[in-house]
Amino acid sequence: MASEFSFDVVSRVDITEVKNAIDQAEKEIAGRYDFRQSITAFDLDEESIKVTSDDEFRLSMAMDVLRSKLSKRNVSLKALEYGKIEQGTKGSARQTITLKQGVPVEEGKRIVRDIKAAGIKANAQIQGDQLRITSKDKDALQLVQRLIKGIEDLTFDPEFSNYR
Repeated sequence: MASEFSFDVVSRVDITEVKNAIDQAEKEIAGRYDFRQSITAFDLDEESIKVTSDDEFRLSMAMDVLRSKLSKRNVSLKALEYGKIEQGTKGSARQTITLKQGVPVEEGKRIVRDIKAAGIKANAQIQGDQLRITSKDKDALQLVQRLIKGIEDLTFDPEFSNYR
């Protein structure tokens, strides 16, 4: 039996699911009447999505379609950070959406403080862009998970992994 148990708190975006959501959004936009003869495109790279359209109104509608497809594919909308809408030539508009990966340092510090304040006998360590929670008692780890899930105003969607 292990002397100490642990798990990691992470925040990841599955790029494959994002790619599938973009494909679905492009198919829906291609079939919609209000996007006929419109040049609306999504461009995905490693950590961002660039959305371009004919005007700001169509850009906002394309963003709504993309958000709905992402949420249906279980991609957290908290992982999206929207850039400024930029005006292009001939009235076109574009916007960059950054995909946030990992637990922000400030949020990690806050979670560590909350665990200590709750009096749970567990240790929390910030390790880069994730948190490692360790304890000798499995029940304490479950309390920590409930505590983290109960924090409503987190800027990321916490996932628990690497149970040991």
